[in-house]
Amino acid sequence: MLGKTAGGLYWMFRSLERAENTARLIEAGFRIALTRSTNAQAEWQSVITTLAAQSAYEATCDGYDSAQVVNFLLREPSNPSSVLSAIKTARDNARMVRTALTTEVWSSVNESWMLFTELLKDEIPQTELPAVLATIRQQSGLVRGALHGTMLRNDIYDFCRLGTFVERMDNTARIIDVKYYSLLPSPSFVGSRLDNVQWETLLRSVSAHRSFRWAIEEDFTAPAIAEFLILDRRMPRSLAFSAGQIVKSLSHLSEDYGHERPSNKMADILRAQLVDRHIDTIFDEGLHEFVRALIDNTANLAKQIEVDYRFTA
Repeated sequence: MLGKTAGGLYWMFRSLERAENTARLIEAGFRIALTRSTNAQAEWQSVITTLAAQSAYEATCDGYDSAQVVNFLLREPSNPSSVLSAIKTARDNARMVRTALTTEVWSSVNESWMLFTELLKDEIPQTELPAVLATIRQQSGLVRGALHGTMLRNDIYDFCRLGTFVERMDNTARIIDVKYYSLLPSPSFVGSRLDNVQWETLLRSVSAHRSFRWAIEEDFTAPAIAEFLILDRRMPRSLAFSAGQIVKSLSHLSEDYGHERPSNKMADILRAQLVDRHIDTIFDEGLHEFVRALIDNTANLAKQIEVDYRFTA
């Protein structure tokens, strides 16, 4: 496969995942701001910081009121991580690799772009925000369903899945980082009712609230929820699950092309950080430091994948 085609598939699904996860971060900020309305601007600033968009945001906006932040994250053309920007990037890449996609996958991406263009043409009132965010998540699910239901399990499929899980790994780590890096008011709140409510809110933001109730016998405590989001390989948005899927996709590609590349070893190292770990040791190490190291390692792996498969060639 041409590197340009591989890159188009990979970035198509990274961008789709980014649109969905930006929506999830908005939902996390929205829910937590509602529970701590006395300092809502700090919550929204933390979301912008977590998305590494502070410089771009402050270049176009003053202050961190909810309407400005939501508009920037959903609709701002100068923000490459906005939902509208991400879905446009996904659609542009889908057009470039159109002959590698089934009709169902192409149609689902193109229809999502047309829907979001209409849905986000005006600023979203706060009362309509939950429904808009739900629509974004739903459309992302439709594209994934088309991929799973109609594509051959070959290198095309593996590049699509690789893009999904590299982006998901990064975004789930960032969502977790929102919690302990920026949102907890003071160390004295760790383990408090406020702390546990915020963790429960983050479970809902990754659609894992009911899964947690099914899988985990413990109450909604910070250690139990952190372990579920970080280490539980049954949970499809956990860091451990995402790392495992990255390793699997790269292994399939190395089998297809006849040799391993440096990215295979880097992915194995990334997954090893999440195998046979206990959440207590991660808290002792420092959750923020642990998560930031995973974010950095995922970014380095993503760069190596681009080099190994010559996306810019």
